[in-house]
Amino acid sequence: MSDIPSIELPTGLIPEDGRFGSGPSKVRTESLLELGVTGSSFMGTSHRQPTVKAVVGAIRGGMSKLFSLPDDYEVVLGVGGATAFWASATFGLIERKSQHLDFGVFSGKFAKVVEGAPHLEKPEVIKSDIGTHPLPVPNPEVDLYALTHNETTTGVMMPIVRPEAEGLVAVDATSAAGGMAVDPSQFDVYYFSPQKVFGGDGGLWIAFCSPAALDRIGRIHDSDRWIPGFLSLQLAVNNSIKDQTTNTPALATLFLVRAQIDSMLEMGGLDWALDRCARSSEIVYSWAEDSTYAYPFVTNAAERSTNVATVNLTDEIDADVVAAILRENGIVDTGGYRALGQNQLRIAMFPNVNPDDVETLTMAIDYIVERM
Repeated sequence: MSDIPSIELPTGLIPEDGRFGSGPSKVRTESLLELGVTGSSFMGTSHRQPTVKAVVGAIRGGMSKLFSLPDDYEVVLGVGGATAFWASATFGLIERKSQHLDFGVFSGKFAKVVEGAPHLEKPEVIKSDIGTHPLPVPNPEVDLYALTHNETTTGVMMPIVRPEAEGLVAVDATSAAGGMAVDPSQFDVYYFSPQKVFGGDGGLWIAFCSPAALDRIGRIHDSDRWIPGFLSLQLAVNNSIKDQTTNTPALATLFLVRAQIDSMLEMGGLDWALDRCARSSEIVYSWAEDSTYAYPFVTNAAERSTNVATVNLTDEIDADVVAAILRENGIVDTGGYRALGQNQLRIAMFPNVNPDDVETLTMAIDYIVERM
């Protein structure tokens, strides 16, 4: 990275809240204050007792309402984040062979986990160039199609449409859930970690499971396949129905997720969240398209994420330096995903991020670049 020049932003070019990270993302200050008010009645208490179980129950009910889930879908919680869920799915959701769409760092990681599983056939992996997304291809040998709603590393989103084939559809929605539209009839498992849209911390996964998925989980659990208890989806289902998790969860994360769901429902639910993300993304992409030094990394406008924008800068402008200057001015986590090797900024536009702050950010970047 080049030497970082000292550039101080005028007060009018500093967002009210300077957090634009793609995960961990902006957490509502109101939620943190609400957690603090609980004093000794929540944190430091047993997760098997009514105080915590009521929060888990509120999360399950709130998610069902927010996403308009059918009555026979279950909201399941587990400890370990989406990475742990990939391992759980490898043990307890895939029967023989899976198909994976690989169009970024995270969408490819699930496939790598499955490739190392000795009890499964080699997965079918369909790749596309970064900045684009492939589509699933029906295959009679495949019993699970692994899709990614939003690729956090590249800023590419894809529609979730069930392939015309037998097999379950499992969707990694970690940076999509709550900020992008989805039809529950098009998936069997929609799973995510709550440190993006839902303003919590990592270490927890949440999955919406259809009756077909629940049946598959039960059948594999009852087979002779060895499954570590920590990764057992059936144990996660059994405990979630009781409004608890198999292992001790992070209580603060549960509380923050519940508070975020309540806030979203109060503001207007998923429609409100989608509109807010759409407004922020319109600001970013219009600015980048009109810029003389910036441009959207994703060329197909229909594939540009409404939750995570990736914006490339021309070679003479070092994006890492821009991000470093922003950080010195209290505007944080705008750097691109390093593994992509792009000269780019990455801007989260989750519902907690105010579109007015997004607009101020674009003006701040212009100010900095003019003085570099």
